[in-house]
Amino acid sequence: MSSTTAAALPPILAGPMLRRVTPERLVIWLVLSEPVDLRLDLYRAGAAKPFLTEDFPGATAAQVRIGEHAFVRLLDLKPAEPLPADELLEYDLRVMAAGGEQGLAELLPDLCYPGHARPTLVIRPRLADLVHGSCRKPHFDGPDTLLRLDDLIGAAPADAAARPALLVMTGDQIYCDDVAGPMLAAIHQVIALLGLYPERLTGGTVADSAALLESAAGYYRREQLLPHTRANRALQDIFFGGAKKPIFTTASAHNHLITLAEVAAMYLLVWSPALWPRIELDPQRPPQPLPAPFAARYAAECPVIERFRDGLARVRRALAHLPVYMIFDDHDITDDWNLTRGWEEAAYSHPFSRRIIGNALIGYWLFQGWGNDPDRHGELLDAALACFPPDAPAPPAALDAPEAPAEPAPVPPLATEPPGGLEPRDRLIDRLLDFEHWHYSLPTVPKLVVLDTRTHRWWSESSLAKPSGLMDWEELSELQQTLMHADAVVMVSPAPVLGVKLIENVQRVFTWLGHALLVDAENWMAHPGAANVMLNIFRHRRTPQHFVILSGDVHYSFVYDAVLRFRTNTPRIWQITASGLKNEFPHTLLGWFDRLNLWLYGTRSPLNWLTRRRRLRLRARRPDGNPHRRLYNGSALGRVQLDATGTPVDIRLLTADGGEVVFPPPP
Repeated sequence: MSSTTAAALPPILAGPMLRRVTPERLVIWLVLSEPVDLRLDLYRAGAAKPFLTEDFPGATAAQVRIGEHAFVRLLDLKPAEPLPADELLEYDLRVMAAGGEQGLAELLPDLCYPGHARPTLVIRPRLADLVHGSCRKPHFDGPDTLLRLDDLIGAAPADAAARPALLVMTGDQIYCDDVAGPMLAAIHQVIALLGLYPERLTGGTVADSAALLESAAGYYRREQLLPHTRANRALQDIFFGGAKKPIFTTASAHNHLITLAEVAAMYLLVWSPALWPRIELDPQRPPQPLPAPFAARYAAECPVIERFRDGLARVRRALAHLPVYMIFDDHDITDDWNLTRGWEEAAYSHPFSRRIIGNALIGYWLFQGWGNDPDRHGELLDAALACFPPDAPAPPAALDAPEAPAEPAPVPPLATEPPGGLEPRDRLIDRLLDFEHWHYSLPTVPKLVVLDTRTHRWWSESSLAKPSGLMDWEELSELQQTLMHADAVVMVSPAPVLGVKLIENVQRVFTWLGHALLVDAENWMAHPGAANVMLNIFRHRRTPQHFVILSGDVHYSFVYDAVLRFRTNTPRIWQITASGLKNEFPHTLLGWFDRLNLWLYGTRSPLNWLTRRRRLRLRARRPDGNPHRRLYNGSALGRVQLDATGTPVDIRLLTADGGEVVFPPPP
């Protein structure tokens, strides 16, 4: 990249985003184009002078350099005295760059709400009001419901009491495995613009990231880049989803992200508008010659991506004003991630698929996981700094892809393991795959407990093809200890703990036939061990009496109230699912599921005794009181308000069309 281009880059490429926010701690995440000195100033609302100032020198910052002009950075303020709670605070980041000192109002004029000179925050020790959502796919042809969060805050930006305590993003914040062609073109432009670091690729049919960009199979045909050998055919089918999915349909993975540079660029493009003015997309001119069907698809996807782009300034503004907590689900890494023991053995035993998964996991850590609970991530930061030294040299050449030939290039021989053992990137990936603290909790009232349902799975002992339990026995035992003696809890499980029984049983049938991968059989009841332990946690007399479970994943929304059968002093459980932020389930299919589930598994149906959760009595809430519906299908942001006991007093969806859907208590 030329010095002129580098000088034109904005200092802040993404963020600032509020992450872990408590009276004892304030964590802010951002991505910078250079390692500048920063100063954080905190103000009481309307005050002229800050009550707290903290310097964050660039030379000693907690940051990871991932390119010539890309520094992922975490500002972690631990004040000597607790910060004020339940009142409006203002903050500013002063950037000390070569051109002088500038604040957020000068650098990002659209970051503040009208009438405010600085962004604001409210620290909430009590969870009386929160919002949640999942599944934000940029090229889904519908509105981005995360814009409703900006509407919610912007309706009363000076009213601390009107603002929710936090946002919980329950999975699939990005789709590494399902990328539109125009988004991939934008990703490659960002790689060149920022000089994101190249990498070698072991075991694939492309030797490195430069060869990937030059490949004729780089757009809409990436499944061709896996080794085409008999030994790896199962890997290709499993990893790239070769089989069509007749029930839970997803788009193909033919633009699956492969390198870390691609993953990082996508995060920058879905979190921030900063780089989009430098991106050129022409529906009639894809980045390489494409067959007619793919060219038509590229042209159709361009306006959808452009509409998504147009809302990003409002998304960035909302995430600068409200603390956000995140956890991965499969699409943050790849579809069906760790679904079965067979999937894990196939994916992790091959160096190319292991690298693809590992790169997505590095991206998740840098752009999501690090800010959830920084104290637990010190070992990962050390490993990342060893992999990406702060003074790393610039990439050897620009990563602009030359025009590809019309015909696919010959498949090169498989790359071999580099001499001298593992590369630093492989060591970092090993550390991430072995990391045991993706789950976390927040010391609010009620306590917020966020589950990792992906990396500690309970393998089936009888078959490689049977679904794994979403958490193994050790992790479930640790969860029970975390919950002990709490009166109430807000528990985040990406997949609903209490799902739609008909759909779960359809998945059981396909699993029995040996096709768990075909229907994404990832529900808590699919594995008897995990299901029984979770149900025993509900029944344990020293675990909470109020469980609010927030979930996403399924691309439709619903609410269940549950109690234990045969217990007078039963805990109360609310399964609240809001999905997706920018995704939906096939409408006709979900309508049939909704009706059949009501007919077959109504409250008094004897079929309930054939399910694993027969000791629970469930009642479905009706969206807007509609007697004919239990499931809501549409992009939406969930909102839950709790009373002092942790009981939900208001459950609703903020829908993409600007409306609201209320789930009143069952009669």
